[in-house]
Amino acid sequence: MKLIDEETGYEISFRQVKLEEDLERLHHWHHQAHVIPFWKQNFSLPDYKAHLQKLLDDRHQTLYIGYVNGEPMSYWECYWAKDDILADYYEVDDEDQGIHLFFGPEKFLGKGLALPFLRTMTAFLFQHKATSKIVAEPDIRNEKMIHIFEKCGFEPQKEIELPDKRGLLMFCERTSFFRRWKDVNFSEQQHV
Repeated sequence: MKLIDEETGYEISFRQVKLEEDLERLHHWHHQAHVIPFWKQNFSLPDYKAHLQKLLDDRHQTLYIGYVNGEPMSYWECYWAKDDILADYYEVDDEDQGIHLFFGPEKFLGKGLALPFLRTMTAFLFQHKATSKIVAEPDIRNEKMIHIFEKCGFEPQKEIELPDKRGLLMFCERTSFFRRWKDVNFSEQQHV
């Protein structure tokens, strides 16, 4: 999928992760100082390859690489909440979807890209007409990301103790998202 973000003028696009094409890139990104504290996946390359293969084989989620103006710069895990551990923490609907993300290269941090990318991915997930809620559970220490989720339209629900972190459960409802972002539009026919 691809769109030109009206607010920033950036071309934002996503494509699904491919093991051989993305292994070294994602392994490198998971070793970045700003990623390690929140993801804790700075494994050796063989261990990371096995981990990534397991993620790709997991049918409850889809992994994406995000691009800005044709350059790869972010990693996304989009998942069905009912099949995720998160379903143990709230009254999940069968069509709820969730998002995990990070920016890989440090040069893309602080450039105003997080909100346009999150807004685009959230709108994309809402293309599944039965989905009325997108969920997230950012690490409670990640104040910058929590702020971006809130700006996008996610509302804090409660702090939750997950196996790997203390997270803030957040919900983004379809009606409030599209009331806030009336002009989000993209073509699913265009691919990177």
